[in-house]
Amino acid sequence: MTTIFDAIPEASQAYVKGLLTPLPIAVKITRKRLSKHGDYRKRMDGKHEITLNETENPYRFLITLIHEIAHYIAFEAHGFQIKPHGREWKQVYKDLMMPLLHPEVFPDALLPFLAKHFKNPKAATDTDFHLVRALNRFDLNPDKTYIFELNLGEAFVLPDERKFIRGQQRRKRFECVEISTQKKYLVSPHAAVQRLDRNVEKTMEN
Repeated sequence: MTTIFDAIPEASQAYVKGLLTPLPIAVKITRKRLSKHGDYRKRMDGKHEITLNETENPYRFLITLIHEIAHYIAFEAHGFQIKPHGREWKQVYKDLMMPLLHPEVFPDALLPFLAKHFKNPKAATDTDFHLVRALNRFDLNPDKTYIFELNLGEAFVLPDERKFIRGQQRRKRFECVEISTQKKYLVSPHAAVQRLDRNVEKTMEN
């Protein structure tokens, strides 16, 4: 079974273990979700939980993990009245990431994009297209297609074999219609997909 330490760069493991060991947070790896890479929440029973999408990209996984740890630390320090991605969270996130921004952890090809991103970190890395494109090079399949590369109305299939039509962009995500159910979903612009040709699309609509 994959642990969070198996999923991050080896050179970052001691640092991350040092961060997590004193914190009362359960960290779980889940199957990929359409709308997010990870999340932090305080459960109704008072326990703290971070869930992270499984991924073959250790650099994306590490960035997401630190992002969610920063939520816990910011909320504990300043209370839950602060904005989730406000200045308090940004400062904690930057402080946690700075010790990791060196060539032993991240490839040289990523470091300039990370340095620029963490001058003013965004709520989601997916909105930093330059960083995302750089991260995508380290995916298991770097030649895959992403939703933001599709045309409006183009059909695609997700890795779980569900088929959709790409709709309009709604702020950070794309509104997509599942062909079989006609239900609408908000999908991350950097979800990996496979294009469907028009003949397949027409067959499914009949």
